Amino acid sequence: MLNIKKYFPTVFFVILSFILLVGCGQTEVNNNAASTNGEQETKVDDKAESTNGEQETKVDDKAESSFPVTITDGLGNEVTIEEEPQAIVSIIPSNTEIAFALGLGDKMVGVGDWANYPPEVAEIERVGGAKFNVEKIISLNPDVVLAHASSAHSSTEGLQQLRDAGINVVVVNDASSFQAVYDSIKMIGTVTGTEENADKIISDMTEKLNLIKDKSAEIKEADQKVVWIEVDAQLYTTGKGTFMHEMLEAIGAINAAGDQEGWPQFTEEDAVLLNPDVIVITYGYYVENAVEQVLNRDAWQEVPAVKDKLVFDINSDLVTISGPRLIEGVEELAKAVYPDIYQ
Repeated sequence: MLNIKKYFPTVFFVILSFILLVGCGQTEVNNNAASTNGEQETKVDDKAESTNGEQETKVDDKAESSFPVTITDGLGNEVTIEEEPQAIVSIIPSNTEIAFALGLGDKMVGVGDWANYPPEVAEIERVGGAKFNVEKIISLNPDVVLAHASSAHSSTEGLQQLRDAGINVVVVNDASSFQAVYDSIKMIGTVTGTEENADKIISDMTEKLNLIKDKSAEIKEADQKVVWIEVDAQLYTTGKGTFMHEMLEAIGAINAAGDQEGWPQFTEEDAVLLNPDVIVITYGYYVENAVEQVLNRDAWQEVPAVKDKLVFDINSDLVTISGPRLIEGVEELAKAVYPDIYQ
């Protein structure tokens, strides 16, 4: 299994007032006791107040009625959130990015050590990495901790300690497809009272992905490029059952390792035999001159991608962190593989 060097590494919803409803109710009582002239004046005032506060009241009603909520999390556990969370801890970058995209940035009191986006996370308390700091999280007094199925089995004891401390723990599903990413966004939106924002994010992502697919449908089969995606210099790549594979399909390209599952490692000899037209690497952020190193590999000099110098480094976070920015990753991949088609 691939040991990518960096976790992949992730928000601002306002709680509105319920006072307006009480105020309106009191006004109605006063109306009944008022004179005819007073009634007319009060009704005018009521109408003006209603006009100004109508939207706010409707939002309040909807927000209040959404709790408590019960969901089945990524481990199959049934979790009930009694009230809208005011303090949230996110352990991994994908959950953090989703939370910020949902408008929850001002409610984030703790994030995992690998969180690096958006820039605001730099000011938030760190709670550790794969082995998170249970005591630190408890001290932050969160209403909800967003954990992740990819690491939950190795942190069972720590998660249970959080539950025993009375903290709601939501284990978000481990996404390996765009649909699964949408499910993650929907889950976090549901438990935080930001379902409308979640629906909007999913809708925007779907629309952009469909636009790309529409363009890819115009690419003739004979013109499809074979792409080798290298996620580690030790020749790990992406196979079926990953969203990188789905990205290549979406842009109308052929995954050089598409007959493999998951994240296989190739020998150099076997990798060269795949003869890719384009090579995309995702580790340039920690390997110096990564593209040049690929272009200078002795055994790869007859590979079309190397001969034509079609080797590109793409921001790893955009194609590996299962959050809203994945669609940006698809766009970057499309421009690298088919620059004349995807402008």
